[in-house]
Amino acid sequence: MLFYGIDWTYIVLVLPTIVFALWASAHVNSTFKKYGKIRNMRGMTGAQAAQAVLSANGVSGVRIERISGSLTDHYDPKTNVIRLSEDVYDAPTPAAVGVAAHEAGHAVQYAENYAPIKLRSAIVNVTNIGSKLSMPLILIGILMMSISSLAKVSRFFYYVALAGVLCYGLCVIFQLVTLPTEFNASRRAVKAIEGSSLLTAEEQKGARKVLSAAALTYVAALATSLAQFVRLLLLVSGNRRRN
Repeated sequence: MLFYGIDWTYIVLVLPTIVFALWASAHVNSTFKKYGKIRNMRGMTGAQAAQAVLSANGVSGVRIERISGSLTDHYDPKTNVIRLSEDVYDAPTPAAVGVAAHEAGHAVQYAENYAPIKLRSAIVNVTNIGSKLSMPLILIGILMMSISSLAKVSRFFYYVALAGVLCYGLCVIFQLVTLPTEFNASRRAVKAIEGSSLLTAEEQKGARKVLSAAALTYVAALATSLAQFVRLLLLVSGNRRRN
């Protein structure tokens, strides 16, 4: 039984999702690069697009700042700031407009008290704690089950390991809540781009492709965490049967 090595559970369950995640990451980067080379007709930059989406939805008081890196764009609800990467903030491209509009969509979600994003914010700290506790609990539980000759002690540490699996399950829940949040932000972005004529019809296709590619990365993250959860559950259950 291996947690970090390669066994049948890893090959059958986890490895395909990791391959999918790697492909999704490469796909979003190549799509962004493709549509990040095309200047849009209006010369609309990412920062301007984000502000346009906020204004169209009656949201004010949100700062828009530049941040270093590539595809590091995000909305920070704690400071009420949209941070756009160097390839988005000043870039007048369909890719930049799509990404910036998506992040502005998150700001609108918070302004409108959109339930899934509120839930995600509420569970993020619990999820972080659970992810840190999961592997130590699982490893301790399985190790003690393996060396204990007493049935009661072995049963106790089985539940310790199972608690670790459930802690990891919080990551799955977080990814599950993240999915509709990201999809909704992209729908808001597309609606705003079309409604405000930020891009021409042809340019809108490029922005939609960038957003669709980005959405696949969240699907891949959910698939990977779910596969790992099932794998851990099988390993813990299998170890109990052997002991």
